[in-house]
Amino acid sequence: MNLPPITRDQRKIDADHLNLLSIFHFVGAGFALLGILGLLGHYTLLHAVFSLPHVVTNQKQPLPPAEFFAVFKWLYLVLAAWFLASGLLNVISGVCLRARKHRTFSLVVAGINCLHLPLGTVLGVFTIVVLLRDSVRELYVAQVGPVIR
Repeated sequence: MNLPPITRDQRKIDADHLNLLSIFHFVGAGFALLGILGLLGHYTLLHAVFSLPHVVTNQKQPLPPAEFFAVFKWLYLVLAAWFLASGLLNVISGVCLRARKHRTFSLVVAGINCLHLPLGTVLGVFTIVVLLRDSVRELYVAQVGPVIR
């Protein structure tokens, strides 16, 4: 029995992929928020250890100097700014993907996501693969209008 070939509507496939990517960008922003909460928890724990020496009174070695914790405060600040910026960029990119606008911006955010191992890398690579398709590029051009060269 020969079945007729299944026709694939590439526009529908592209729309589905873009919708999934927008959802995953929102999830990526949620992970950035979790990263900030994890940093806050780690800071609280380290702050308690360094500011309350009686917590670790049975240790054989003395606590490191206060300057050691000061370096960590800067590290926490830089990492929190990175997670905040990454989360905000992912939310904006998710909205742009859903609206089929600002494709280049979403490509840049995808490149930044590649730095977040391992899940961000997967999201970034798949976003780049989908956004570089000619059929997706045509979707974005149709949404904005023809490009004048």
